[in-house]
Amino acid sequence: MTDTTRRTRRTPAPHERKLDAERSRRLLLDAALDEFSAKGYAGARVQDIADRAGVNKQLINYYFGGKEGLHAALLQRWREREATFNDPSVPFEEVAARYLRHVLDDPRGTRLSAWRGLTGNLDEPSPGDREDLSDLRRRQAEGELAGDLDPAAVMLAVMAMVAAPVTMPLAVRRVFDLDPGSPEFRERYTEQLRRILRHLAGDASRSTT
Repeated sequence: MTDTTRRTRRTPAPHERKLDAERSRRLLLDAALDEFSAKGYAGARVQDIADRAGVNKQLINYYFGGKEGLHAALLQRWREREATFNDPSVPFEEVAARYLRHVLDDPRGTRLSAWRGLTGNLDEPSPGDREDLSDLRRRQAEGELAGDLDPAAVMLAVMAMVAAPVTMPLAVRRVFDLDPGSPEFRERYTEQLRRILRHLAGDASRSTT
């Protein structure tokens, strides 16, 4: 092959390298969520995550500093996503319905959370949890939650109700006689969740509906 026919490899432009890095990070995060939700943090292997993403496993160290950093990046991505639908200005029942919609659309995060709890791999309380509890106390002061209820207990109960279709699918089938992934269950359970939360407001809410 002569010099005139030989092709030289073009060096990627800076914006192309940036796009490639963003794509690799996104692929790794999605693959990690798949692996962590299926096997738990301890059971997920770095090589399996890289294979699922279709990239070299060295990129996990390069972009995230290892498996722990990848897990932390997933939690941060969830907090950023959560901020898009956890709106203090909308009714509490709508906030809960948004969480439920997200869980039913993508149950992987809930499965990962269940793994962390069952295996004792517990995180420090996140600022988001404290903000959610503070928001519930505000809602209680404004009459959206009955005064004799403990906001912390309400928050835990709602979290359990939202996670139940993913963490207790067999119970869903027995109690509702419906597939937890079916549109029929989604519609019925979402409406009942809203009704339950309205009742938690007590007489103040019922008198206005």
